[in-house]
Amino acid sequence: MLLAENMEGYKNLCILATVASLKGFYHKPRIDKELLREHSAGLIGLSACLKGEIPKHLNAGDIEAADEAARSYLEIFGEDRFFLEVQNNGLPEQQKVNEALSEMSKRLSIPIVGTNDCHYLDSRDSSIHEISLCLQTGKTINDPTRFRFRTNQLNFKPRHEMCSFLEPFPEAAANTVAIADRCDVDLGFKSLHFPAFETPKGKTVEDLFEEKVRAGFPARLEEIRMKNPAVDEQVYRDRLEYELSVIKEMGFSGYFLIVADFIEYARREGIPVGPGRGSAAGSIVSYCLGITNIDPIEHGLLFERFLNPERKSMPDIDVDICINGRERVYRYIVEKYGGSDYVAQIITFGSMKSRGVIRDVGRVMDIPLHEVNKIAKLIPKDSGNLDDALAKEPELKKLIESRQDLVELMEAGRALEGLPRHASTHAAGVSRPER
Repeated sequence: MLLAENMEGYKNLCILATVASLKGFYHKPRIDKELLREHSAGLIGLSACLKGEIPKHLNAGDIEAADEAARSYLEIFGEDRFFLEVQNNGLPEQQKVNEALSEMSKRLSIPIVGTNDCHYLDSRDSSIHEISLCLQTGKTINDPTRFRFRTNQLNFKPRHEMCSFLEPFPEAAANTVAIADRCDVDLGFKSLHFPAFETPKGKTVEDLFEEKVRAGFPARLEEIRMKNPAVDEQVYRDRLEYELSVIKEMGFSGYFLIVADFIEYARREGIPVGPGRGSAAGSIVSYCLGITNIDPIEHGLLFERFLNPERKSMPDIDVDICINGRERVYRYIVEKYGGSDYVAQIITFGSMKSRGVIRDVGRVMDIPLHEVNKIAKLIPKDSGNLDDALAKEPELKKLIESRQDLVELMEAGRALEGLPRHASTHAAGVSRPER
C-alpha cells in the first residue's frame, strides 16, 4: 500500500495510478518496482494485506523470498518510509502472517504498523458488501463460484478494538498515529484551479480579457442600435462596467477567454454553435466576447443568476456545439491547452435509483424476475427514495412485509440506493488542471 506523505508524493501517486491503468493494465492495474523506484519520492510504503508480495511469501512459508522482497522495498523507500503491516481481520492465515511479520521486523529492523483492511463501515454491512460484490461481478448470492471474502470482519474497527489487537506488537499503534501525522497533503479544495491562458508578453490575463471585451462592445452596440435606434446606451455601458469589475474581482478572466477562444475556433471552422443557453446568456460580457449571441438587457436577463459576488461559485457556461464537428473542437482544446496529458473529458457516475436498485438486488438474490418487476412498478415515480416509496404506497409496504426475503431485498436496496453503479465519460465536460 502507498500513502502520500506530501504533495510530491500525491503527484507521484497520480502518475503511478495513471501508468498502472493505461500501460500496465492486465485484468487489473499494475506497476513494476522500477517504476515505483522512479516515482517513490514523497510516498510511504506499507507491506499490504494477505495479497501483498511479502505476506504471500510468508503465508507460503518462504521466509527467504519474503526477506528479499522486504529488503527491495526498504531500498526503494528508505528506512523511515517503509513499514510492515499487521492486520486484524479474523482469518487464521492473517494471524500466522502477523507473527511472521513480527519476527521479520526484529530480523530486518523494519518497523511494524497496525492497519485495518476496510471494505465497509460497520460489521453489519458485511452482507450488503457481498451483494455489492455480486453486482460488480455479475453473479448471484447463491452461486458457489462467486467472488467472496472469507471473513465478515473487514469493517472500520473502533480505536479500543485496534489498540487491544496491537498489544502484542510494541510501537505498532504509535507508528500508525505517527504515519497519519506525517501525511500532510492539501488538495486545495477551497480554491479554484483554472488552466492558464497564454497572453502576449507584458500583458496580464485581466488586461487581455478587458481589451477583448471592450473591442467587441462597439460592434454589439451597433447591432442593438440597428434594432432599436432609441436605445439607452448608458444602460449597456453601466452593465458592461459592472460585469467587468465582478468577473475580474472573482478571478474568472481566463475562464472567459478560454471559452471565447474555442467558440471562435468552432465558428471559424464552420461548426455550428448555439446562440447561448443557461444563465451565461444573462451576461453582456459573454455577448461582447461572442460566447453568446443574445442581448441580455433586451430580454431582461439577470447577470446575477450567472455570477454573484455574494455567492462564490464557479461560472457555468453551457455551450451547444453541433455533433458534426464537436470532436474537432475537443481536439483543438487538447492541442492548444497542453495535450492529452493535461486535457481530458471528465468522468460521470451513474447512481442506483430506487427502481433500478430493487431490480439489481433482486437479480443477485435470485428472486424471480416477475416478482421483482411487480415490486419495482409499485415504487412511485415521484418518490425520493425507497423509504419515501414505502410511505406513499401502502400496497408496496404490504407486499414487502409479506415475505422475509422481500424484507431483506428492501433492506439491501436501502443500503445501496444512491451509491455509484457505473462510471462513464461525461457527454460534454472537459477538464484541464493548472500545471
